Amino acid sequence: MTVAVLLAAGAGSRFGGAGHKLDATIGGRSVALRAITAALDAGIGPVLVVTGAYRIALPAGATEVHNPDWADGQMTSVRRGIDAARELGATAVVVGLADQPFVTADAWRAVAASTSPIAVATYDGRRGNPVRLDESVWQLLPESGDEGARALIRIRPDLVEPIPCAGSPADIDTEEDLRRWQKNS
Repeated sequence: MTVAVLLAAGAGSRFGGAGHKLDATIGGRSVALRAITAALDAGIGPVLVVTGAYRIALPAGATEVHNPDWADGQMTSVRRGIDAARELGATAVVVGLADQPFVTADAWRAVAASTSPIAVATYDGRRGNPVRLDESVWQLLPESGDEGARALIRIRPDLVEPIPCAGSPADIDTEEDLRRWQKNS
C-alpha cells in the first residue's frame, strides 16, 4: 500500500504576513487545502498531513500526524510521516509539501505509479515534489536535518527515477510569492 504524506509542520517564519502561509488563500482556497485536495484527489492511498508548529484545518479524508520535534528539521517530519504510514501497513510513501498548491493530482498519481526505490517529480526537467520512497530506502534516509530526501537522492542517483509531471512545484514561502500567484489565479 502507498500512503501520501504532506509536510505542514514548519512555522512559516519567512512568510511575514498576517497569519500562517498555509491559511493564505489563492483563488478562494487556502494554500494547504489546495495541496491536500490534490493528494486526496489522486486516490493513491491514505493521506497523512504532518503538522508541528501550526495546526491546520484538514478536509475530510486527511489525517493529522503531529510532529512535536518539527523545529529539529524537515527530516523529523518525513520520519514521522513514514512511521505513521508504516503503522498503516504502507510499503511506500509519496511525500509532498503543503505549501505547494499547484502540484496536481496527476503528478501524485504518476510518481506513485513508479516501481523505482525513489521516484521524483520533474517539471521541465527540474526536480521537485512529490517524491516516492519505497520502504527499501527508508533506513537510508538521514535521521535529521532540513533536506528531507534530497541528501539520499544526491548520493544514490542509481535509485532515482525522474517522473515528468505537469503543474508547478512553486511553493508559497513569502507574501511576495502569494501576491504573485494571487494575481495569476
